[in-house]
Amino acid sequence: MAKYIEMPKLADTMTEGTIIKWCIKEGDKVSSGDVVAEVETDKATMEMETFDDGIVHKLLVAAGQRVPCGTAIAIVLGKGEQPPADGSLPTVVARPVAATAAAASGAVATTVVAAAPTSRAALGSGSSRVKASPLARKVAATTGVALARLTGTGPGGRIIARDVEDAPTAAPAFAGPAPIPATPAGADDTRIPLAGMRRVIAERLLASKTHIPHFYLTIEVDAAPLMKLRSEANANAEANGGAKLTVNDFVLKAVVSSAKKVPAVNAAFAGDAVIQYASVNLCVAIAVDDGLVTPVIRDAQKKSIREISEAVKDVAGRARAKKLKPEEFVGGTITVSNLGAYGIDQFCAIINPPQAAILAIGSIVKKPVVEGESITIGQRMNITLSGDHRVVDGAVAATYLAELKKLLENPALMLI
Repeated sequence: MAKYIEMPKLADTMTEGTIIKWCIKEGDKVSSGDVVAEVETDKATMEMETFDDGIVHKLLVAAGQRVPCGTAIAIVLGKGEQPPADGSLPTVVARPVAATAAAASGAVATTVVAAAPTSRAALGSGSSRVKASPLARKVAATTGVALARLTGTGPGGRIIARDVEDAPTAAPAFAGPAPIPATPAGADDTRIPLAGMRRVIAERLLASKTHIPHFYLTIEVDAAPLMKLRSEANANAEANGGAKLTVNDFVLKAVVSSAKKVPAVNAAFAGDAVIQYASVNLCVAIAVDDGLVTPVIRDAQKKSIREISEAVKDVAGRARAKKLKPEEFVGGTITVSNLGAYGIDQFCAIINPPQAAILAIGSIVKKPVVEGESITIGQRMNITLSGDHRVVDGAVAATYLAELKKLLENPALMLI
């Protein structure tokens, strides 16, 4: 029986993927574990492997096309197997992403376009779809409950209407004004189609600002002690052939240590509860060509400043090379965005859902400051916390920032 290579679900939030490049062509022999394509998900671009052995009979999706997860995208035949009849080929709904992307590979077969995607499950070799009664689906559509998040109590684990009715309902959609369309592109303008990552960034940040009640608190930190300790540490590292530490390394360590002291900010809103996490899984915002990614440094509270520094260098390098794995993007509990290197003194960041807090780090600037009865030149750094007011109250956020300020102004405490 012919085997179908399907668009994999490489992350919890992934609903569709884009074939950026085929690494195989029709007639090629493939074995389990071979890389067959480069796929762009909602997080990054990564290599896709096959789990089957055989000969590539047909590629069903062209490079540059976006298809839902679970969609059959290629056919592989084993020894002595016959190809399926043309009339029984799975049909694919594929949406073009960009004309230039479609030309990324010259070894691509014609794309089949029809009314609905057909996965291996729909062809009868098993079902990965949510099992729910028609009434349950109707109730879910009305209330906004995601069926995939429910556990069915009906026969065989089937989701029934009562399961949907007992589940916490999603927040109603914001009934704001209709979006204002952009001015149409002129002859000399450039229209850039949204890549998967940019599209997801747009969707998630819109949802964050629409559904999460943000509030903002800013503190000014005396960065002189931090700069002095960093200079001494780096001089020692240079003399012994070690790697230098950045200001951001100290900031990240302070953010993590403060979150352990004030765990209410290391939390998330869960509908009918607030979850406070025992581990601080630190997300670090990293600029890449397609936008912004926030890979996770897990159990950051167990790491030293140098270990955090090494972890950040590792994920940043792999993020820019598009080598991060899907699991490295999920499970974060608090995020840091640092624009100090770009000369930004102060800014407010948008919360990275479902987290409850994000820290925006500005640059260190020299400025006149009052010390006692005199004015001197000081080094100051602004840090702004964006908080989810459903989870974090102003007093709690202020307590957290006070702890963060204490550590940054007494950086030796982070070495204990």
